Amino acid sequence: MIETEPTPHHRREYGVLLPHFGSHGERSAILKGSRRAEDLGFDAIWVRDHVVFRPHQHEGQDRTFIDPLVVLSAAAAVTETIKLATGCLIVQRHPVHTALLMGSLARMAGSDRIIMGLGLGSFDHEFDAVGMGGWDRRVVIEEQVEILRKLWTGKTVSHDGEYYQFEDVDIHPTPYEKDLPIWYSGTSVASIRRAVEYCDGWIPGRMPRRDYRKRIDRMAEMAAAAGKPTPTAGVIPYTSPGRTLEEAEKAFDLAGLLEEARRRYTLEDGGEISRIEDLDGAIIAGPPDHVAEQVRAYEDAGCRHFVFDLRLRFDDWLEVLEMVGEEVLPLLRGKTGSP
Repeated sequence: MIETEPTPHHRREYGVLLPHFGSHGERSAILKGSRRAEDLGFDAIWVRDHVVFRPHQHEGQDRTFIDPLVVLSAAAAVTETIKLATGCLIVQRHPVHTALLMGSLARMAGSDRIIMGLGLGSFDHEFDAVGMGGWDRRVVIEEQVEILRKLWTGKTVSHDGEYYQFEDVDIHPTPYEKDLPIWYSGTSVASIRRAVEYCDGWIPGRMPRRDYRKRIDRMAEMAAAAGKPTPTAGVIPYTSPGRTLEEAEKAFDLAGLLEEARRRYTLEDGGEISRIEDLDGAIIAGPPDHVAEQVRAYEDAGCRHFVFDLRLRFDDWLEVLEMVGEEVLPLLRGKTGSP
C-alpha cells in the first residue's frame, strides 16, 4: 500500500453525523448534540442532504429532513471551533445560490470551520422534482465546482457552460480565504479520479475497508502521476457502540442491513455476505475498544477524517455520543480518562 503519513494538513480527525432527519430530526437534539460534540473534542459535525427525502428500508420511514445548511447555521450559533461539514451537499442547487449560501455560512461561522462535501446524489426522483431530470450530473458537478471557486474570489464572473450560463455576477459575502475545501463524495473509482482532478478531499459513505484501501492506493497513484497532493480521505460508516456486541447489534435491523449489503458489496472469495464481519467495517458495532480498533483499521488504510454515523442509534443519541466522545476518542488519541 502507498503510504500517506499524516502531516499537519492531514492530521487524523473525528466527526459525527447530526440527527437532522427522520423522527429524531428536531431542534433540541441538533443543538444539544452540536454543543456536546464540541465539548467532547470531536473535530467536526456533519450533515446529509436531500430535497425529496426517501429513507432507506432499514431506517425509520419518517420523511422529516431539515435542510443541511439551516442545520449548520444553527449549530454554528451555539459552537465556537468545531468544523461544520456536508457529507454531502448534492448538486441540486444553482451554483450561484450555493456560492452565496456557503459564503454566508463561512462569514457567520468562520471559513476555517467549513468542509464542503459535494456529490452527485443517488436518486433520480429528486432531480426530476427540481427540473434537472436527465442532466448529466458528472458534467454538472465539475461545472459547479468551477463556478463556486470563481465566485468565491469576489470578482465579477461570467460563465458559458453546458448547463449554466450567466453574465457579470458577483456574490458577497465570500469566504475569508479564496475558497473553501471541497471534498468529492462517492465510492467509485471515478469518484477518486474526480477528487484528484478538481477537489481537495474524498469522502465516501459506508464501504468495506477492502474496497476503501484499494481506492486510497489508486487515488495516491493518480495524484502522484498528476503532480498533485493526495486529497484528504475520510469515510462515514454506520457505527453502533454498546457495552457488548449483543447490545450494540440489537439496536438496529442487522438482517435488513445485510440484505442491502448483499446488493452493494461482494466478498473477495465470491461468497455471500452473511454476518457483520463480512462488511469489513462498513457497519461497526460493539464495545468502545472494538469500535476504536475498527477506526484504527480505516486509518491504517489511509483515512484521515473518520465520521461516526450514529443514525442506527439516534434513539439513544446523546448517550451514544457521550460513549464515543468519552471512551472511543481517548483510545484513538492515546489518552486516558474523559476529555
